[in-house]
Amino acid sequence: MESKENLQSFYRRICYETNEVITQEIPHVNVFARDSCQGKAPYSRRDYCKVTLMRGTGLVEYADKRFRVDRPAILFSTPKVPYLWIPDEGAQLGWFCIFNEAFARQQDELLSKLPMFQVGTDKLFYLDEKTENEVAFFFEKMMEENAENYSYKQDLLRSYLHLIIHKVLKMEPAAAHGTQHNASERIASLFLELLERQFPIDSQHNQLKLKSAKAFADQLSVHTNHLNRAVKDVTGETTTTHIAKRIVLEANDLLRHSNWPISEIAYCLGFEYPTYFNNFYKKHTGVTPRDVRQAKFVS
Repeated sequence: MESKENLQSFYRRICYETNEVITQEIPHVNVFARDSCQGKAPYSRRDYCKVTLMRGTGLVEYADKRFRVDRPAILFSTPKVPYLWIPDEGAQLGWFCIFNEAFARQQDELLSKLPMFQVGTDKLFYLDEKTENEVAFFFEKMMEENAENYSYKQDLLRSYLHLIIHKVLKMEPAAAHGTQHNASERIASLFLELLERQFPIDSQHNQLKLKSAKAFADQLSVHTNHLNRAVKDVTGETTTTHIAKRIVLEANDLLRHSNWPISEIAYCLGFEYPTYFNNFYKKHTGVTPRDVRQAKFVS
C-alpha cells in the first residue's frame, strides 16, 4: 500500500506549484480540471477530502466495494477511506475539488457533517443528465472564482460545494439520510464511530487496541450487555460481528495492497500469533491470508 498522501505530496505528484502554506490547521481548498491530472490514482490513504465529477470511464475501488464507472458520476473521498481509480483509455474530463479537514470544519462543521463524509455511507453516485449539467455548471463557477484574488474566495467555494452536494443528495429519498435520536441509536452510532476511528492501520508501529465488545463498552462507559443489545437492535448485527467484519476489511486492504509480512499484519490487527489470525481470517472468509496475498481469490 502506498504511504498516506498529504496535500504537499499530491501537488508534487501532479507537478503543481503553490505559494500557500499548507498545514492541517490552516483551511485549504483548490479546484482543478481533471484533464490536468491524467492517469491512475494510486491506491492510498489521503489526509484530504476530494469531490470529483467524472466524465470518462474506468474502475473505482474503495473500502470493500468496486464499481464500473461507465457514465457521468461523482465521487466523494475522505481521509478515512482509501480508494483506487483505474481509468480506461480515452478522454478523462470533469473537475475535482480538494480540501483539508480544517476547511471542512469551518462554518459550524456543516460540510464535514454531510452524509457522504460519514462512516459507512455511499461515496459514488451516478448522475442523470440534468444533475450532471447542474453540477458541471457549479464546478465551472468554482474554477472561475478560484482564479480570482477575492478575500472571501473560500466562502464562495464552500457555497458551491454545498450546492453540488445537495444536488446529489436530492437524487435519493430524504428518508435515506434521516437521523434518529433514541438512546440505542446514539450508543450504536458512538460504537461504530469509535470502531472506525481505529482505522486505517497505515503503519507497522500501530496496533489495534479495541478488539472486543467489552473493550468498547468500557470505553463508552456502558455495560457490555447494554452495548450488545443496542447495536443488535439498531443494525441487526452483533457487536462482535461488526468488529470482525471491520478487521477483515482492513486485513483485505493490507493483504492486497501492502508488502507487509502476514505476521506483521496479524500483529497490527491485534493477534498475538499469526496462527490466531489465520484461523480468524479463514473462519470469516473461507480462505487463508496467504491465498489472498497470492491473489488466488481476489475478485
